[in-house]
Amino acid sequence: MKYRRMGRTGLVVSEICVGGWIHIGGDIPDEDSAEILRIAFRRGVTFFDTAEAYAAGRSEEVMGKTLRQLPRDEIVIATKVSGAGANLTTTQGLTRKHILSACDSSLQRLGVDYIDLYQAHWPDPNVRLEETMSALNHLVQAGKVRYIGCSNFFPEQIYESLEICAREGWARFDCVQPHYNLLSRDIEQDLMPLCRLAGIGIIPYSPLAGGLLTGKYKAGGKPAPNTRAYRNASFQKHMTRNTINKINKLRRIAATRKKTVGQLSLAWLLSHPEITAPIVGPRNAQQLRENVGGSGWRLRDSELRQIERIVG
Repeated sequence: MKYRRMGRTGLVVSEICVGGWIHIGGDIPDEDSAEILRIAFRRGVTFFDTAEAYAAGRSEEVMGKTLRQLPRDEIVIATKVSGAGANLTTTQGLTRKHILSACDSSLQRLGVDYIDLYQAHWPDPNVRLEETMSALNHLVQAGKVRYIGCSNFFPEQIYESLEICAREGWARFDCVQPHYNLLSRDIEQDLMPLCRLAGIGIIPYSPLAGGLLTGKYKAGGKPAPNTRAYRNASFQKHMTRNTINKINKLRRIAATRKKTVGQLSLAWLLSHPEITAPIVGPRNAQQLRENVGGSGWRLRDSELRQIERIVG
């Protein structure tokens, strides 16, 4: 496992982050979740991400129970406060009231004294950014949070937040969590250049395109039970022959390095200096071991050019 700094900060994390969405505290037994987290740490993973919204808080509870058994100063725990919901209530959104109470609730579920990285999960169009950033800064000043970040924010919103925090002298976003992988590269147009200039770390979610980039799906084939494609009919529309052909070509490049296409996809993300750590969501120990293999090696320039010709 290799390590790198998160954006402009001095915070050092593993190049692979284990996330708690869907599986941890969700659709697998708690003992399997605990095993995944323990093996991840033994394999060098020090970065773990969850959210108050994952499994209605159970993800934080299950993850926290296991992470509390590990050396606290060696791990980085990230979680998120929910953004705007379907209804306007005081128990959701990026208001000062909800952010402060949600942080206390997350600390309680995780069973820790502080959160290393606290992120706004989604933008909230009903709340002024000044209020949101003021509340997040308060948490940093209170010692409950070490760094703050955001997820799914537009570049314009991040830029505005940076201006606000520079003007007020507040803690600013040092990390952003967007959707990014070999098959979905929209952030390269504007978000990635902004992060490069501002020194904001990027921790992409869905780095394997929901499993597509593991090579386990076939065009026109029936997804296996308990896979994301099986549970989500809309996901199946991405399983086109053209996409599968691209993945097969990527697999051949990976094979020359004795790697899987999933490991190649993670290494490709890590070839970008703006990327801090892709967030993987392993369902079992076998998937985790493969995910960890995405770190510790680098793609050659010739391989990067080959990949670019394939995915475009």
